[in-house]
Amino acid sequence: MSQPNVILICVDEWRGDCLSSEGHPHVETPHLDELARNGVRFSKGYSATPSCVPARAALFTGQSQERHGRVGYNDGVPFHAVHPVTVQDEFRKGGYHTQAIGKMHVWPERSRLGFDDVILHDGYLHHARREHQQHFAMFDDYVPWLRRQPGMGPDAEYFDHGVNCNSIVARPWDKAESLHPTHWIGTQAIEWMHRRDPVKPFFLYLSFHRPHPPYDPPSWAFEQYLNIPAYKAVEGNWEHHWDEHRQDGDYQASYGRMPDHVVHRARAGYYGLMAQIDLQINRIKESLADFGLTDNTVIAFTSDHGEMMGDHHMFRKAVPYEGSARVPFIIANAPSAERSARGTVVDHVVELRDIMPTLLDLAGLPIPEVVDGKSLASIVRGQSTEAVRDVLHGEHVYWGQNLHWLTDGHHKYIWGSGRGTEELFNLDDDPQECHNLADDAAHQGELQMWRQRMVEALQDREEGYVQGGTLTPGAPVVAMLRHARERAAAATA
Repeated sequence: MSQPNVILICVDEWRGDCLSSEGHPHVETPHLDELARNGVRFSKGYSATPSCVPARAALFTGQSQERHGRVGYNDGVPFHAVHPVTVQDEFRKGGYHTQAIGKMHVWPERSRLGFDDVILHDGYLHHARREHQQHFAMFDDYVPWLRRQPGMGPDAEYFDHGVNCNSIVARPWDKAESLHPTHWIGTQAIEWMHRRDPVKPFFLYLSFHRPHPPYDPPSWAFEQYLNIPAYKAVEGNWEHHWDEHRQDGDYQASYGRMPDHVVHRARAGYYGLMAQIDLQINRIKESLADFGLTDNTVIAFTSDHGEMMGDHHMFRKAVPYEGSARVPFIIANAPSAERSARGTVVDHVVELRDIMPTLLDLAGLPIPEVVDGKSLASIVRGQSTEAVRDVLHGEHVYWGQNLHWLTDGHHKYIWGSGRGTEELFNLDDDPQECHNLADDAAHQGELQMWRQRMVEALQDREEGYVQGGTLTPGAPVVAMLRHARERAAAATA
């Protein structure tokens, strides 16, 4: 059989539990569920650095944050100079036609990074809008297209409805559904299939900006979730650890109490955006069938991170908790997969860095030595059931410190580098992370074991998190590790 085509679908800010196949009580994702039935769904998929920029570094490079060096969110860093080996470049070297459609979130914004072409829409990026003084053609293809559509004026854009890109304010989309960025990305993908090189296999990176805020789905999608049960916050015995960052009533806060009805509408907007994306994925799947490509096209679906959506009165991402760090993770349609593997749910801990080696492996292409993610191809093919790691280390610079965490999929240990706060959760018994066991005398042995694991993970870090074999709070933190800063500095010198 010829090399398979590969589509990597990455959405933005989609929680790992928000699939009907995951058993979510409200979200309906029939077409993603169908995708999962034709492949393997990894129920313990994580983003080790759960925000847009560092997560995409892991996705594109197949590397851990220790190796790619991005441990926080910062714009304006030359991506290819810092991360010269990318999954798309490896596919291009392997003879593939490579295309990106949607969100890249790299700098400079028009960097192709190994793609033959990029059709770009990153959503509302403050850095790009200010740097280019809203000359959208410099960093966005959606807005110039929108302004050419019938009934749209020369100043039309995605911010016309006034909802901020990190706000929990929700409202229906203010234009025709065909003009929504999500619909536009689906249409661009289908149109590109007509223009692809017919003598090469293709690697398509399809990146939806939503369900990241603004929560602005079409009216039908918004309304279908307005009547779900009223919002009730998930609360634990540990939120006081972060009270210094609490901002009650601020609709763009990362932590704070909000009116319940506002969060209820935010959930309707968030879930509605998922329903819209699910239909766009169905459009693309049906287009593959029209072209006769279904049986030889691997499809991977994931997200760069999740969204707390009011759990523990938190919103947005970058924190270690399940709503933020766990993501959907599906790999389907592998042509060489055993029929018995299709529809399998695997509870091994996997991470975004594992997608690059997996897709290269499924395509029969070599995996670069600099990649430290693990190929899941043997699991996807039904040839193995072995876990690829015992424990995952994740982190993110946030709230003036670095929030480090470890998980084996059953327990999670969190250490805050600012004041040395500790949290230990039993995810099997307490999947919503309500009961911090670190303060429980009966679990001190477990706590010590996880603390020592964190010492081992951090003992060589440049920040000095470990002193004398002990986790030591108060070390200064940086959003990029030294080797990444040096490559960035050399590129801009």
